[in-house]
Amino acid sequence: MNLETPMFIGTYEHNLDDKGRLAIPVKFREDLGESFFATRGLDKCLFIFPRNEWERQLAEFSKLPLTMRDARAYSRLFFSGACECALDRQGRINIPAYLREYAGLTKDAIVIGVMNRIEIWSQEVWMGYSVEAEESYEEIAEKLTHGGIAQ
Repeated sequence: MNLETPMFIGTYEHNLDDKGRLAIPVKFREDLGESFFATRGLDKCLFIFPRNEWERQLAEFSKLPLTMRDARAYSRLFFSGACECALDRQGRINIPAYLREYAGLTKDAIVIGVMNRIEIWSQEVWMGYSVEAEESYEEIAEKLTHGGIAQ
């Protein structure tokens, strides 16, 4: 596995088979390593993290105070939905039924690279999300730039 920070980029269309398996793009496979983690993401997608990025997530979550209701709720949902995964010989991931249900995955899926993680979306949800986000892309960029994030 690449010990540097992975760089996942791009958008790929794939289909789930009848057993809930989804092919992971070839360009993503090496950086995922032998085992990796899938969990509920935000906006009704799934997050896939290679082991080193998963460990970073654990470190960040461990800093959240247990006394904060939102921190407890988010941690519970994030980790209770997680599973350790491995690719099969054909480069597919078996997505558990509860994660497919959460993301609305039935047949057509979109697999995108988002820097240190992979996201899996139902095609329908992704199309709705991306159209909405594209409409405010410049506004979002301006807010993030002026807010000090992208300087």
